[in-house]
Amino acid sequence: MKWLVFLGLVAFSECIVIMLLTKTKTMREIWREKKLLNSFLEEQANRMSDDSASDPKLSTHPLRNALDMAYVGNITIGTPPKEFRVVFDTGSSDLWVPSIKCISPACHTHITFDHHKSSTFRLTRRPFHILYGSGMMNGVLAYDTVRIGKLVSTDQPFGLSLQQFGFDNAPFDGVLGLSYPSLAVPGTIPIFDKLKQQGAISEPIFAFYLSTRKENGSVLMLGGVDHSYHKGKLNWIPVSQTKSWLITVDRISMNGRVIGCEHGCEALVDTGTSLIHGPARPVTNIQKFIHAMPYGSEYMVLCPVISILPPVIFTINGIDYSVPREAYIQKISNSLCLSTFHGDDTDQWILGDVFLRLYFSVYDRGNNRIGLAPAV
Repeated sequence: MKWLVFLGLVAFSECIVIMLLTKTKTMREIWREKKLLNSFLEEQANRMSDDSASDPKLSTHPLRNALDMAYVGNITIGTPPKEFRVVFDTGSSDLWVPSIKCISPACHTHITFDHHKSSTFRLTRRPFHILYGSGMMNGVLAYDTVRIGKLVSTDQPFGLSLQQFGFDNAPFDGVLGLSYPSLAVPGTIPIFDKLKQQGAISEPIFAFYLSTRKENGSVLMLGGVDHSYHKGKLNWIPVSQTKSWLITVDRISMNGRVIGCEHGCEALVDTGTSLIHGPARPVTNIQKFIHAMPYGSEYMVLCPVISILPPVIFTINGIDYSVPREAYIQKISNSLCLSTFHGDDTDQWILGDVFLRLYFSVYDRGNNRIGLAPAV
């Protein structure tokens, strides 16, 4: 998956705001090209372990991987508005950007927020901490006016980072979460819920279309759905719990053989992850099945082999969603290709952009369901 950078914002209708996106690189790709990925991951793992041990009261969100965050667009904060580039992430619920008082080197290469220059800013003394799989931010909770195109959320809670790790080469300033309020900092309200509460959007729905083209064409829709971006009807899947975009997968198979989720499992539909993540054991089985070999922290396949690889089938709510080899294998060089399956110490699967490039996705908060249909 490539990084998606905001190109512009247009109103599709009075009910829908559409953000037009284009692609750049993920942090993982940047570090891989510099041949520093493995040393970076080792350094971050040691740092996270030390930081967590030194602060047992650190509040953590479901572990995010900042290396693979994918959807990026522009918002503004404050009065007058200050523009920031943020990740649009269905795996988290909070908004945060760097403060001008941030002391970390990563903040010096990103846009920072100067609260002295905003007439609508309101500061609190409440701490704001998020631990990521490949980074961390520590800061303070604040309130101000936030704009996403023509959508305006007044007195919106957000985090101002004072210290960051793992974001030095990030092509974004902060993160804007689009998940449920239960994942947000206690006592705060996510921006999507605030927009609905304030009447800025008529329907509590948003949708993502991730183009397979190399440059332009990807879209985030807020407040409605443009059905010209998918083929056939939307298949609706209830969320497993009304606290995140988690759904039930019936099984995962290749060549008619079940290779994962034999008795059903849960998967997070996550725009903030570019790969497909899963429990280490079944993912290792998939790597063996596709003849992938460990290469540092990743798995590689000899490119000539991929022509014989079968699709991976995710059966969800009785419907088969095929992920062909062209989607789950990425070419790195003339001879080496990358497997986009990644094993984790978890029981949960994550359907990231490898999956979402194939399937248009709709997130319906009003009915607690996700709609999927083949993307055009």
